[in-house]
Amino acid sequence: MDSIWSFFTPDEGDLFYIFWSKEMLISCLIITAFYLLSRLAGILLTRVGVRLSALTLGELDGRILGRVTPPALTLINCAGLYIAIRRLPLPERLHAIVSGLLFIVNVVILSTIAYRTMDEMLNRYGNKVAGEEMSRQLMPLVQKLCSIFLFGTALIITMKHFSYDILSLVTALGVGSLAIGLAAKDTMANMVSGFTLMIDRPFRIGDRIQLGAQVGDVVDIGLRSTKIKGGDNTYLIIPNSELCNSTLINQAFPDSRGKGRINVGVAYGSDVAKAKALLVATAAATAGVLSDPAPEAYFTSFGDSALTLALFFWTDHYTDLFAATDRINCAICTSFQDNGINIPYPTRTVLLEKDANNGPQN
Repeated sequence: MDSIWSFFTPDEGDLFYIFWSKEMLISCLIITAFYLLSRLAGILLTRVGVRLSALTLGELDGRILGRVTPPALTLINCAGLYIAIRRLPLPERLHAIVSGLLFIVNVVILSTIAYRTMDEMLNRYGNKVAGEEMSRQLMPLVQKLCSIFLFGTALIITMKHFSYDILSLVTALGVGSLAIGLAAKDTMANMVSGFTLMIDRPFRIGDRIQLGAQVGDVVDIGLRSTKIKGGDNTYLIIPNSELCNSTLINQAFPDSRGKGRINVGVAYGSDVAKAKALLVATAAATAGVLSDPAPEAYFTSFGDSALTLALFFWTDHYTDLFAATDRINCAICTSFQDNGINIPYPTRTVLLEKDANNGPQN
């Protein structure tokens, strides 16, 4: 300090000291004012968050404000620090360094605010859009993609501020993305199909679907493939792109009820009306069969050896169809035997023609 004051006369040194003391005092007052302003803003944002949560009957607004308030208050303090330093008569190079550092800090803070807002919205609406299980699979990927996008945007803005050529960076990123996309086109197709399944929701985890001759329950919906557990305890792993381009049957949609059908043949000459009544009464008395819709029986065709009847019934859940069908079949056998209705089996009649010269021939 003595070496600095030595360049000035006593009067000039006093004036210089008074000038710097005044500027430093004003800068300190500015920093203090912005600090108090940030505290006031924190109180106001807290109260606004509580009121918004009460008005919207949800916690999303309050949670977003709760997460973005700390970085927003830091942004206010940085603004006060920037103004306070900017007004000081410092060398131009020092001003540029300080301004650059504060600009980087502001970009980081704004990126943090955007990321936290995005994270809360994804956590809130991800389950509603995709379902809890699918959201568990896809939301981490969406969050990573959004984070990469925010980081890239912040990096480009920062480089642009310091007058760096970002065209080469953007070109390199574009070429690299194209190369990755061509090398992993099948994986990317499955991932895009996974997003399509998330939005369209043709089935959910736990649903029983039929894909061609394969029937099974959906166990897991991943980014690349979907796992289906068959009735014989085997796993069928299908790429998501194939599921999006295939026709399938969802037995659990629009509700979980299951409809069963039993075909029965009765002998020619039987009382069809009585047989139909017995089928309906037997199904209605079987445990697990719904009374609404009620069981129905129809005379469907004339067979080679029998009159074909069809019994339709409903169960509360599609997984109960197999057991209910077994109980109904057993009850039908007993009921038909007790009421004299025969269930025939195929018969063939062979006629033998007798040749007077050579004896009997077939």
